[in-house]
Amino acid sequence: MTTLADIEALAREFSEARRRLADAVADLEEEVRRLKRRRLPQIRRLVDRAATARAELHAAVETAPELFRRPRTVVFHGVRIGWAKGRGEIRFEDPNRVVELVRRHYPERFDELVKTSYRPIKTALSRLSVSELRRIGVTVVETGDQVVIAPQDGEIDRLVDALLKDEEEVREAAE
Repeated sequence: MTTLADIEALAREFSEARRRLADAVADLEEEVRRLKRRRLPQIRRLVDRAATARAELHAAVETAPELFRRPRTVVFHGVRIGWAKGRGEIRFEDPNRVVELVRRHYPERFDELVKTSYRPIKTALSRLSVSELRRIGVTVVETGDQVVIAPQDGEIDRLVDALLKDEEEVREAAE
């Protein structure tokens, strides 16, 4: 029979394994931060160089439209260059006003022109009683006692929890 001392020992083992894993994840994140800091100046220079090269290419194409009459575009070194008809863009200041005007002027096309989405909000629903939930067709599952293993720790451990969950899913899929 399992004793409370056995469970305490297993909890200690689990806690230690999580701590080691959290430390490894923290080390990895620190290594990534150091690498980013070391590489960021080079990346910024390369971004500036690419932006300058693009601007020079844009200016050259802009000043020579006659080179792109037929065909209107060419591909050099994997880069498509030339002229094309602009696509335009739809803009509006107040989306609610647009919805209101579509409803007024095009009521028969409202569903086609306006996206409407309704989804139950689980956190709000969880505040209703079981009888209220039944009335609206919601079933409450697993309301009995459940095993709880919930470490009381920080942000790094949320990542550790996600990694552990992924590992459990992989194991379950393999079975």
